[in-house]
Amino acid sequence: MNLLVRSCLPLLFLVAALPVAAAEPDHPGIHAVIESFRTAIIQRDKPRFLGLFLQPDAPWQLVNGDATLAQIQKERPQAIKARYKAENNPVAFIDGIVRSERTSEETFSNIRIDGDADVATVTFDYTFKSDGRETNHGTECWLMVRTQDGWKITTLAYSYNR
Repeated sequence: MNLLVRSCLPLLFLVAALPVAAAEPDHPGIHAVIESFRTAIIQRDKPRFLGLFLQPDAPWQLVNGDATLAQIQKERPQAIKARYKAENNPVAFIDGIVRSERTSEETFSNIRIDGDADVATVTFDYTFKSDGRETNHGTECWLMVRTQDGWKITTLAYSYNR
């Protein structure tokens, strides 16, 4: 054996002994929740939509983007970037969609899932459309837990840009 091979052998054994990183889980259950969220909006399916949440009044937080906030403040100078409103929740959201005469759709891209078998964060870029036209877009983040009935959303926060 030449000198180069002999000097590299300990390094090769060390690399071979390192644990192999497990592939990131596919999270099919979480992807199913994302798809149910999307289709429940399109189909105005309130029971299915609310079934995606651990509780129907789960925290639901809007954060105005800077440009959107500046536009809002022209009409309402007291408007702030992020205001908690107990009435912002999954029930109010889906009720507004069900009552509306317009079609509604939310599309998702750049989906990122981080977590283990029991808790996860889901982050994605979204576009909300009414009658096929974009009304707002931003980034949305869900905190999820896996229950005996599958994955449920516990908290939702999103940036709002007109």
